[in-house]
Amino acid sequence: MTGATTRKTEGRLRRGWTTGACATAATRAAYTALLTGAFPDPVEILLPKGQRPAFALAYEGLGEDWAAAGIVKDAGDDPDVTHGALVVARVRRAAPGSGLVFRAGEGVGTVTRAGLPVPPGEPAINPVPRRLMAETVAELAAAHGEAGDLEIEISIPGGEALAARTWNPRLGILGGLSILGTTGVVQPFSCSAWIHSIHRGIDVARAAGQEHVAGCTGSTSEAAVQALYGLPDFALLDMGDFCGGMLKYLRRHPVPRVTLGGGFAKLVKLAQGHLDLHSGRSQVSFDWLAERLAELGAPAALQAEARGANTAKQVLDAAAGHGLPELVAARARATAEAVIAGSGMKLEVIVVDRKGAILARDHG
Repeated sequence: MTGATTRKTEGRLRRGWTTGACATAATRAAYTALLTGAFPDPVEILLPKGQRPAFALAYEGLGEDWAAAGIVKDAGDDPDVTHGALVVARVRRAAPGSGLVFRAGEGVGTVTRAGLPVPPGEPAINPVPRRLMAETVAELAAAHGEAGDLEIEISIPGGEALAARTWNPRLGILGGLSILGTTGVVQPFSCSAWIHSIHRGIDVARAAGQEHVAGCTGSTSEAAVQALYGLPDFALLDMGDFCGGMLKYLRRHPVPRVTLGGGFAKLVKLAQGHLDLHSGRSQVSFDWLAERLAELGAPAALQAEARGANTAKQVLDAAAGHGLPELVAARARATAEAVIAGSGMKLEVIVVDRKGAILARDHG
C-alpha cells in the first residue's frame, strides 16, 4: 500500500515487487530449506503474468521442524511505505490433512471487519498472494513426495508502525500491514494501491450497513465533514485526488448517501469537469473562474483579476461575497452526479477553507 515517501531516480522509472511476491519468494525459500536443508539464494518464483523474478535472501533460519527466510522488499521507484521492509516467511509442517494454514506474525495485520477480500479473524494476506504461496508449496511438496500440509507465518518486523501510515486501521485491519498484490509487480508511481484502498473502504462500509460515506480531498476537509456528521472512521474513504475512481466504484456498489468534501482549488477542478484532481493531471483554469464570476455579476475588474491570478485562493479571497464557493459546489456536484447517474445515491458537495471552515454546501 503506498505511503508518503519521495524516492525518485533519474531516467526511466524502475518497477518493483509487491509484498505478496516477496512473501511467496520467502515461502519458497523457507519450504525448500525445510525439505532439503539448503536455502536457494536467489530464489525464483512464477508470477501470474508469467514473469520469473529472482529474489536475494536477507535472512535465513532453520530449526528441527521449521525454516524461515526473509526478503527485503524493493518497490522500485514507487513511493511505497513498505519499500525496504523485511518480509519473512516461517514455515513448519502441519497436521496431516490440514492443508495450508496462514498465520499473521509480527507486523502483519488481522482482519476485524467484513467487506474485505478475506473474512474477519484471518491474517491480512490477500487472495492472490495466498494462491501464489499455495502453488509454490504444492509444486515443492509434489517434487519431494510430501502432502504439503504446512503452516505459513508471514511477518514484517516494524510493520505495525508502518501500518499507521496506511489505511489499514480505518479498514479494520489491526496489528500491521497487509500482504497485497494481484500481479506481483509494483508499477512506478501507479495509483492502483490508493484506488484499491478506496474500493476496500467502500466494501467495508457497505458490509457494516453504513448508509452515509464521505470522500474527501485531504485531512482538513475530512475532519470538517466528520465533525459535521459524526461519521465513523470507516465511513471516510480517503478519496484524495481520485474522485473518479471512487465515484465509478460507488456507481457499481452504491450506498444511500455520499458526501464529497474538499478545498476550494480541488473542487474547482471537479467543477471544471476533471475527475482526477492531481496537480500533474488537471489544473485550475483562471479563465473558467473569471467566466463564473461574470455569471455571478462580478465587476469586470474582479474578472480581470481572476484571469491574472496565480492561485485559486487568490481568486477566492478577492471574490468574497460574490457567491463563488456556492457556484463551485454546485458545478462540482453536477460533474459528480453525471458519473453516478442512475445509481439512486444522494450526493452532496462541501467546500472548506484551509482552516476547515465550511464555505459552501450543495446537495441539489
